[in-house]
Amino acid sequence: RDHVQAMQERKALHTLLAKRQEDLPPRRMKDSYLEVILPLGSQPEIREKYLNVHNSVRFGRILEDLDSLGVLICYTHTKQEMQPRSPLSIVTALVDKIILCKKIIYPDCDIKFTGNVSWVGKTSMEVKMHMLQLHDGDYSPVLDATFVMVARDPENKRPAFVNPLVPETPEEEKIFKQGEMNKLKRIDFSTASLLKMAPTAEERNIVHDMFLNTLDTRQEGEGWRRTEEGKAMTVSFRSRKLPPNSVWMEDAKLKGLQICHPQERNIFNRIFGGFLMRKAFELGWATACSYGGSRPFIVSVDDIMFQRPVEVGSLLLLSGQVCYTEQNYIQVRVHSEVYDPDTREHQTTNIFHFTFKSESEVPQVVPKTYGGKYPIDALSSQL
Repeated sequence: RDHVQAMQERKALHTLLAKRQEDLPPRRMKDSYLEVILPLGSQPEIREKYLNVHNSVRFGRILEDLDSLGVLICYTHTKQEMQPRSPLSIVTALVDKIILCKKIIYPDCDIKFTGNVSWVGKTSMEVKMHMLQLHDGDYSPVLDATFVMVARDPENKRPAFVNPLVPETPEEEKIFKQGEMNKLKRIDFSTASLLKMAPTAEERNIVHDMFLNTLDTRQEGEGWRRTEEGKAMTVSFRSRKLPPNSVWMEDAKLKGLQICHPQERNIFNRIFGGFLMRKAFELGWATACSYGGSRPFIVSVDDIMFQRPVEVGSLLLLSGQVCYTEQNYIQVRVHSEVYDPDTREHQTTNIFHFTFKSESEVPQVVPKTYGGKYPIDALSSQL
């Protein structure tokens, strides 16, 4: 009942929305700058929530904190002095990239998060955040994160305008232009789907080499070629073999199920995006761990796309898939979908990409089907 009442109260905030972006006062990058301390060292009682079995910090909890901080930074950017409550609903649209420069996050040292809005469109905002950890009296960098947030009306139904951003220094101009380039890259990426355009020549060559490496030349069947001695040797396109020290991609999967309880909801009665990221990361970590046979360490997070919200009460199905390996690096794609038991329909809600580094070299993952050859970008482009 409290939630229903809160949503009814939010309807009255529609009158506070700007009709045009030009009606909103411009903001500077420093206007949205925030620093937040996570006192793991000075307040030991909160460590249990963040502790993993390896006596380091659970990265899934850090993802939750980054998501919350990103929203708070955007509310700070759009805050109007004369308005006691914001009419905007700020939601996470995309995690563009998270890059880690530390292998271990210690559970007994304070953590500092900093961040600000780095680019603004008409209804969307890019937020850059940094995480540092206290060692010997100084804060040293741990990770850099770039999120994209969108503003919606009070009921989270339609886009809403946000304050424009005005860079003040050459460095800020550079950051702002990078944000614009990031937007264009996302547009290009969305149009590069195999359902919309054919693979490039380079991609076709990679796929062809993968295919040839898995052909079983000992089996007879369709297709043939001649050896240097002039003798005919048959090659079946249907008979495939697994190369040495390799694993079929279809055998490198893990799945999980999550019942979405009200405890994890946001103010719109939908599941908190940080919770979804934590659950996806934990499945991705388990997938990399079972594949590599040793403890994996997260290196980067890329292209987390929030395609549709997850309702309270949903059955959330998570599928982890190793989709690329190189030396001791493992890239895992986690697909998230909700299942409606009444209609028996499945709908994709999120796609997550995690890159891990194993303690030792891992087997090469090999796709068996055409679809498996294009799971995501090559690992080298993500690092």
